[in-house]
Amino acid sequence: MTQLPLSADLIAEANARHADALDEDYDALGRKLARTGIDIEAVLGRVASFSVAVPSWGAGRGGTRFAKFPISGEPTNIHEKLEDCAVINQLSRVTPRVSPHFPWDKVSDFAALREEAAALGLGWDAVNSNTFQDQPGQAHTYANGSLSAQDAATRQQAVEHNIECIEIGKQLGSTDLTVWVGDGTNFPGQQDFARSLDRYLDAASQVYAALPDDWRMLLEHKMFEPAFYSTVISDWGSSILAAQELGPKAKCLVDLGHHAPNVNIEQIVARLHRFGKLGGFHFNDSKYGDDDLDSGSINPHQLFLVFNELVEAELNPRDGFNPSYMIDQSHNVTDPIESMLSSAEAITGCFAKALLVDRDALHAAQESNDTMMAFQALRRAYSIDVTPILAKARVAAGGAIDVLEAYRLSQYRARKAQERKAVGLGAGIV
Repeated sequence: MTQLPLSADLIAEANARHADALDEDYDALGRKLARTGIDIEAVLGRVASFSVAVPSWGAGRGGTRFAKFPISGEPTNIHEKLEDCAVINQLSRVTPRVSPHFPWDKVSDFAALREEAAALGLGWDAVNSNTFQDQPGQAHTYANGSLSAQDAATRQQAVEHNIECIEIGKQLGSTDLTVWVGDGTNFPGQQDFARSLDRYLDAASQVYAALPDDWRMLLEHKMFEPAFYSTVISDWGSSILAAQELGPKAKCLVDLGHHAPNVNIEQIVARLHRFGKLGGFHFNDSKYGDDDLDSGSINPHQLFLVFNELVEAELNPRDGFNPSYMIDQSHNVTDPIESMLSSAEAITGCFAKALLVDRDALHAAQESNDTMMAFQALRRAYSIDVTPILAKARVAAGGAIDVLEAYRLSQYRARKAQERKAVGLGAGIV
């Protein structure tokens, strides 16, 4: 039995104020799309089936390398994080899964945690290991690396932690392990590039061997930070080579902020899919580096172009198409719930726009080298306001027409500020 945190009556009352306008806008959009041969109901069905996971750590205020500024009512444990994630899903209806991070979200009874999530209408997405941060009582430091560390005991500790995450994930019902390491160097000559990669591959292969048959190991690359001279798995090339060496259950995970500025991420998506190694996507936005800004807040057109390639990949599945989608942001100055509601709408909107691309016209223009018409096929879809489709899908699933309005009317954050203990000052995202 579900125990949702917001009143269905409150959502219904908020929706009633906008229902007539939504019907009018949806009908008008339907007529416009019909003139180009697009059935709005078919698009609505695809949008209704779309989903993206939210990160447990995203429910709290993020932090920079300098400071963290907590918000009143911020969650302090996985149970409170789940409640906040349930609010996001209850209003948006596109975020039914939570991606946990260990040991941040560790509990004594994971079977009970799975039931607790289910009661809130939530399931579990990829489990995330943490070998970029030392924990209290840890025997060996990760200051000089984890899966690629020179010290064999440190590497073994990192391997065992990842295997522990797999065991936890099996109890939660997850089928993916995301592995990101902060391993790298800050000075030339600090490590041998080839030997550090060899150590990573050897340790990662031990984690890979522990995967159940139906699991995937998602390798996440990042150009820089916390290491600023070199990173062991620094780009999609390193990631795909490692995934190919590890085996078919190893896939590549693309984070929008983990690339050099101006890198063509949509082309990377196409390349990874071509070789059967596109495993997942972390959505955020970036201005300078790995900023972890709200999805679509800086470059929504890039997000659309990424989804254009994802839709192309789905239409041409090759060896299969089953990417894991997750929001991965740091909410330093906003209410995290509001940011993830906004991002979920931006992500779903770009997916919907990608569905509106006239593929026949696009492919014909590409084959005839008609550059302008190929570009216009994308531009026409991008310029369409798809918000009536998104809102209709939400309402049909019990969500809100205006998610931010309904959230603020609920006064959820103010109520939690009265119930939860305050989060202390500090750095970091936990």
